[in-house]
Amino acid sequence: MLDTIKTEQVLFLDIETVPAVAEYSMLTDGIKKQWDKKASYLAKEKEDTPETLYKRAGIYAEFGRIVCISAGMIFHKENKRWFRIKSFYDDDEPALLQNFCQMLNKFLSRGQGFLCAHNGKEFDFPYIARRLLINHLALPPVFNTAGRKPWEVPYLDTLELWKFGDHKHYTSLDLLAQIFGLPDPKSDIDGSMVGEVYWKSHELSRIIEYCQRDVATVARLFMCFKGEEPISDEHIEMAETIN
Repeated sequence: MLDTIKTEQVLFLDIETVPAVAEYSMLTDGIKKQWDKKASYLAKEKEDTPETLYKRAGIYAEFGRIVCISAGMIFHKENKRWFRIKSFYDDDEPALLQNFCQMLNKFLSRGQGFLCAHNGKEFDFPYIARRLLINHLALPPVFNTAGRKPWEVPYLDTLELWKFGDHKHYTSLDLLAQIFGLPDPKSDIDGSMVGEVYWKSHELSRIIEYCQRDVATVARLFMCFKGEEPISDEHIEMAETIN
């Protein structure tokens, strides 16, 4: 399948999510009741409570929100391949999603296109779609997958590609970067710290950098899977738009 897909046809994505509010105590009574029920399934230790587990709420679209989406695509300039990254970030999640969807629809309107993320089929793609609906925003056709056959959905997932049909196997993006000799995607934070960095210090720039490094790694990994030379750091550019 990968042989028939040009890397230039792919929009690479990564999202960063946080709990919907800063503290468990700030939840409405109705949502608090639902989180308590969710937390009862998540609890593994005696000291686990809905309050202590709330830092994990950002993993779930029903209890979290998106604070950054980084998107990247391969293009040609000066007879070389470049990777252009555009990040969408805002404290106003509906505005963030609307701006992202405008870019996404523009990218897909040019013809056949694919979305690619690491664990995207289980996390990034459904999370974006669910948050769009929760915010009363229209689903772009690419996210409207109900009733479509698997091969009709233009999703690529570097985790799924690495599994080779082994559904029990999970391999992190960081580990794959190491074994393929790619630049380390780690910044000064990791995924478990995003919620705290956002709600306690509101250092959104750190979250954006972390998201951008991950999306560049996804693109490089995909190129490795296709037997292509990964994009080097000097051929990565940040842009206001993705054309």
